[in-house]
Amino acid sequence: MTLDQQFNTINDKLHLLLKQYARLQKENERLKEELDISRQKQKEADQRLEEYQEQLSILKITSGDMNDKDKKDFEKKVNQYIREIDKCITFLCQ
Repeated sequence: MTLDQQFNTINDKLHLLLKQYARLQKENERLKEELDISRQKQKEADQRLEEYQEQLSILKITSGDMNDKDKKDFEKKVNQYIREIDKCITFLCQ
């Protein structure tokens, strides 16, 4: 194989590698975008789930259909809200 042929072979392989690199970069960007979209959808689903759980808790409270565990969870949540409100009041009074 002559030097020109070797150079052409290397050049052809380099072009193939560059094309493959460009294709992989585009695919990588597409996958990153898909991942971002999936993460956003998951975040929204988590928020909806939390809202539904809060609504369920409120429904249980209003219907009086709470077992001991639900009552304790509700008391913890109320106490947590009270602590947060106290912190806000303290912050505002400073």
